[in-house]
Amino acid sequence: MKQQVPRGQVRTLASHALAHWLAAEDQAEDTGRLDADDRLTCHVHGRWIHQCVSSRVHVNPVTRHRWCRDCETELTVAVDELARTVTMRCPRCKQGSSTATTRLVTACRASLSRAGGGTTRARIAA
Repeated sequence: MKQQVPRGQVRTLASHALAHWLAAEDQAEDTGRLDADDRLTCHVHGRWIHQCVSSRVHVNPVTRHRWCRDCETELTVAVDELARTVTMRCPRCKQGSSTATTRLVTACRASLSRAGGGTTRARIAA
């Protein structure tokens, strides 16, 4: 997905880094070098994954991404960009963890670090 800069706006260093990261992850995923669950960006929304993970697009009852099987409900998401924390919990039982959700939380934390100028290294093999 190619991001367009609206006319009259200058692309910031942060938006340039995001565009680069999106393209690199798209290519790595397409060639089998990156699992979709390990992306730091979202190809659907064109954002860092922590910025859009609360969207219903990221809920999947089959794979249990943001889904509590016991309660059959989606998990709520809390992202604190200042504290750099991400939590996902079932609003009913306060649990709802799964391997898929754990991977999503891990990706969100890495995304927070990358977007904030952290030192998260690229996991995309050259």
